[in-house]
Amino acid sequence: MRALPITVTALAAALLLTACGGGDDSDSGGDESKAAGSSGPAGGACAADGLGQEVGPVDAAPATGDTGNVTVTLTNKGAQCTLKGFPKVALQADGDSATVAEDGAAAAQTLTLPAQGTASFTITYVRGEKGGDKSLAVKTVKYGLPDASSTVSFDWSYGDVALKSKGVPDATVSAFTQAGD
Repeated sequence: MRALPITVTALAAALLLTACGGGDDSDSGGDESKAAGSSGPAGGACAADGLGQEVGPVDAAPATGDTGNVTVTLTNKGAQCTLKGFPKVALQADGDSATVAEDGAAAAQTLTLPAQGTASFTITYVRGEKGGDKSLAVKTVKYGLPDASSTVSFDWSYGDVALKSKGVPDATVSAFTQAGD
């Protein structure tokens, strides 16, 4: 009679590992591990052109001085790859660019992103006064992936961003996180 709960538990654990992509990765050493910057079975560094992008959910700051959050979700359209650390984010205004600082409270981690797997990062910002001296009228956000030279961009429609000082936005970017983290 005790064999049934153990069998059910073992079956549930096996299904959970399969669904999460856990277990033995020994058969993933094919072409995936030969990608540029490969570090073994986890695959090479993710490339921007191999990832789909979705901006949102957005919790836009409604008024000057309020804090807002913009989440960017990336979906791996290719073979398994890795993301490590923080994206490099720059806010673009008419002729001006300001680099967004990494969130000092966030811990950088290495994520293995399987095919169709998702990861996200969040830009947290303080809304600036429209047209004010201490604001940046952001039009576009450009971001780059770690270990990659290309950038990806998206339109910004969430208001001016406050500046801490000249060229330094009152904004931070989180480390990459995977769904369920």
